[in-house]
Amino acid sequence: MEEKIPKRMRVAVMKKKQSFEFEERPVPEVIAGSVLIRMEYVGICGSDAHLYEHGGIGENVVKEPMVLGHEPGGVVVALGEGVSDLAVGDRVAVEPGVPCYTCTFCKEGRYNLCENVYFYASLPVTEGCFCEYIVHPANLCFRLPEHVSTLEGALMEPLAVGFHAASQSGIKVGKSAAILGAGCIGLATMLSLKSMGVNDITVIDLMENRLEKARSLGAKHTILAGSCDPVAELAKITGGGADYTFETAGNETTLLQIAKMTKRGGTITLVGYTNKGIAPLNVNWIIDNEMTIKTVFRYRNHYPTIIKAVAEGMIPLKEIASDIYEFQDIQKGFDYAIRHKDIVTKAVIRIS
Repeated sequence: MEEKIPKRMRVAVMKKKQSFEFEERPVPEVIAGSVLIRMEYVGICGSDAHLYEHGGIGENVVKEPMVLGHEPGGVVVALGEGVSDLAVGDRVAVEPGVPCYTCTFCKEGRYNLCENVYFYASLPVTEGCFCEYIVHPANLCFRLPEHVSTLEGALMEPLAVGFHAASQSGIKVGKSAAILGAGCIGLATMLSLKSMGVNDITVIDLMENRLEKARSLGAKHTILAGSCDPVAELAKITGGGADYTFETAGNETTLLQIAKMTKRGGTITLVGYTNKGIAPLNVNWIIDNEMTIKTVFRYRNHYPTIIKAVAEGMIPLKEIASDIYEFQDIQKGFDYAIRHKDIVTKAVIRIS
């Protein structure tokens, strides 16, 4: 039975940093090739938190009212003309970036590099998903199997980043991996590696509760960086460094350490953004040991794969979510997630 769609909806708008105001806006009209989705869950991404706390990221500054959020899961409530592969009532994960499909990168299948992409809550785009309804292209909405929740649908977006990191690295079964940072993306990377058959994984972080979560999700080893020399400790565990290392914290210290955590001839994959946009690397060490550096920008072509992996029980994605807040408590959720990083692994807002 089709649900009644209201004419207006609530939207959480950031008009100044560290503050949300609720507004009523018209529910967007569904257009050809798109679907109208009622939001159920939207995750708080690290970039959302940074925009909220600081009013910008690097050189990109928020200059007008902004709606944050780009990790949505919800229910299709209306179909645009020409949509035949989705139905009203389908629960979906939403890939939040809409590429142009005409540039060289899009034609090559590397649409995450599209310079014309419209990506929710990523400046200069000020439209986001912390609202009750969105309209989105149907081809970027992925039906969730019956036993996969819309909470997991929202978490597919950070999982896609971690899965892309694992894929970009070129890692093979039987090799060792070290992940620097046990936040949401670090854990998503670990779960992605495990789904690919890589089990010799060491996770490094400054916060014991995050390492406890990593262990519960299957990390073979963990290192509490503040209580030892993590470079030396990893060398003991791996016999000279990991074959593949992943920097997911965006931290100047870990970026400087990562080369000496990597085995000679190994591969470093950079995932995390730094606050300043720059950080020192041990370049001579990287050159002398003939290491390969890979980088990750969002993801491409992964949603069907990761949804299937979650559905088949290969990735216990729901376990990443540590804190869930109701929509009316969005500001409380943001404030708590920012101030209690030692406790919060992943905060999610329940919209409806």
